[in-house]
Parts: sequence; C-alpha cells; structure tokens
Amino acid sequence: MSFLEILAALGRGVGNTALVTLACATTGMAVGLAIASLRRTGPRALTPLLDAYVYVFRGVPLLVLLFLVYFGLPSLGLKVPPLLAMVLSLGLIAGAYLAEVFRGALDLVDPSEILAAKAMGMRPIQIFTLLELPQMLRFALPGIINEFTTILKYSPFAYTVGIPEITKEAMTLAATTLRGLEIYLAVGVLYFALYRLFLLGLHRVERHFRIPGIVPP
Repeated sequence: MSFLEILAALGRGVGNTALVTLACATTGMAVGLAIASLRRTGPRALTPLLDAYVYVFRGVPLLVLLFLVYFGLPSLGLKVPPLLAMVLSLGLIAGAYLAEVFRGALDLVDPSEILAAKAMGMRPIQIFTLLELPQMLRFALPGIINEFTTILKYSPFAYTVGIPEITKEAMTLAATTLRGLEIYLAVGVLYFALYRLFLLGLHRVERHFRIPGIVPP
C-alpha cells in the first residue's frame, strides 16, 4: 500500500471530521452569542449563572465531559447519539470560550456611540442588535478564528464515541497493516489540509467584514 493509497483510505473519515468540526463550531457560536446577548440585555439576576457556566465549562476537560454525556447519561435513561454527544461537550465548551471572546469584543465598542444611541431614545435591545452586535462580531473575528481551529484540533476525540473520523479510520488501518508511522503521518497531512481549508475560508470572512482603517497583523 502506497502513501497515496493510505491517504485515500483515510479520506473516508474526512467528511465526518469536517461534520464534527462544523457542528461543534456552530453550537459554540450560538452558545457564545446567546451568553453575550443575555449578559448585555438580559436580567441582571442571570449574570451570576452565565458567569458560572463560563467558569465551569472552561475548566472541565473535554474528554471528561464527553464521557459524562455519552457513557454517563444512559444510566439515567438518556441515550445520546455520538454526534450529539460531541456537540454537547465540545460545542458547549467552545461556547464558553467564545462568550469571553465576545465579552472582550463588546468592551471595544466606543461608549460614546452607546451614549448617543441612548440619547436618541433607543431601547437596550435595539442598541445591542443594531449598534453593538455588528461591531462586536468584527472585533471578535480573530478570536473566533482561533477557537474554530481549536475545535478542529479537538475533533479527533470523536473516535472515542465511535464516530468514524480520520483518527478512527487510522487506528483501524494501523491495526490491520501494522504501518503506523506512514498512517499517522498521513493523518497529520489530512488534518493540516483541513486546517488550511478552514483557515482560508475564515480569513476570507475576516477580510470581508474587516473594519476599514484597521490593518490585521
């Protein structure tokens, strides 16, 4: 089996790796935006709960949470499919990190603009959705890109719950061919290729929404 044949055999797992990454990234974005919105416009009584969520989920190891969801919940009568288990673990952890990215980005919005909007009689929800949110997303783009690449790097944990992604295919192939060096080198090549593809797409988004006059490093 040549190196190209190994790459082709492992390619069966590329789709599942991309699916896990996109599903968890989408969940992370939704959770992070929800927390940022509630922190800004929700009742103050929710703030300690939101802060507790961020604190806990940023401190829990991914593998522990994944096993808790996939292997622990069935003892309560809740059987969770593998992809949903990844979303409920990696996605929620990513959401906690993105919530902090969005909090920092919100702090960069010019307070004088918010004051002017209040003077015009705009309600808090209008100020957030029409003024703060668009600027927050632009300021947060570098942090979002960083978190998306982190999600891709954590996606191999999907093999522990039976999702046949790249790492799972590699383990199966290595067990049958005993050519671990070449196989795991091919795994590295495929992950790097996926990383570059995601990065190119995200950088196109960043260039499209870049704030005029601010040159990225």
